[in-house]
Amino acid sequence: MSVTPAIRLDGLTKSFGQVAAVQNIDLEIQEGEFFSMLGPSGSGKTTVLRMIAGFEKPTSGRVFLSGQDVTDKAPFDREVNTVFQDYALFPHMNVLENVEYGLKVRGVSRSERRVRAEEALASVRLDGFADRKPSELSGGQKQRVALARAIVVEPKALLLDEPLGALDLKLREQMQVELKELQRRLGITFIFVTHDQEEALTLSNRIAVFNNGRIEQIGTPQELYEKPATEFVASFVGTSNIFSAEESSAVFGLNGAHTIRPEKLSLSSQKTDFGGTLVETIYLGSANRMIVELENQKRVTVLDPAGSGQERLPQRGEKIWLRIDKRDLVRIGN
Repeated sequence: MSVTPAIRLDGLTKSFGQVAAVQNIDLEIQEGEFFSMLGPSGSGKTTVLRMIAGFEKPTSGRVFLSGQDVTDKAPFDREVNTVFQDYALFPHMNVLENVEYGLKVRGVSRSERRVRAEEALASVRLDGFADRKPSELSGGQKQRVALARAIVVEPKALLLDEPLGALDLKLREQMQVELKELQRRLGITFIFVTHDQEEALTLSNRIAVFNNGRIEQIGTPQELYEKPATEFVASFVGTSNIFSAEESSAVFGLNGAHTIRPEKLSLSSQKTDFGGTLVETIYLGSANRMIVELENQKRVTVLDPAGSGQERLPQRGEKIWLRIDKRDLVRIGN
């Protein structure tokens, strides 16, 4: 028995004049998934989100929510809600009034509005903030209010357009944990747009990697990191050493292009078939990132854990040897 996806996109395409922003996207997102759309600026991910929300009309293709074709429906006729990076809170309203607003527009009674708004605020840990104005809140608190306002109307899917982008690093990391816990508690389908690959890996059940208006690969965080399908995915999702078909043949004796993650390479105290000159060492606290230039002048990145047992760290300009297990090489492309 097949399960109807929360969101299905069939051949979704969007052009702005002569520019094809989104090209023939087919995608299914399941009920209760935390699904991220990851890619650089201009890759099409936000345009896809806006078409799901109803803010943009596709040039061609269809949008289905819970099996219902909503392509031609207005945003307010779709059972989704959107959280934006700029929060879009009403400055003249207090926190409770901001959260209640969507319910008020829908004609919900005052008493029910209050109860539901207070429950939503409690779910994002803002009990006791109901009477404050947005100007009295921190960035993280404003983001929580925006989330409460979005979930109080009980949407079938919550669309999040780079909602953590305006926060500093520590607060963003904290909000990532809270956002994941919130989604797990609510069980609502979350669709999260970001250009931050670490954020996508942290939060998501599955990720679609966008590039030039197309999806390069869809998979779990582990699949995208361990088994990237293309050079773009390998380079965009984390750091990777990429060897062209010619380089793979010359260095490893393998056909086709390959990639290997920096942590899969390690220093060797003995001479191996894989060595080069240390160009630079960057101390990261938990590890040392080393840039090594191979004999063919190709540079690779090695991630050596701090306290890995090395008697001494090699110095710039020193010849070093690397251990590599060819089973860690992943073939990319055709």
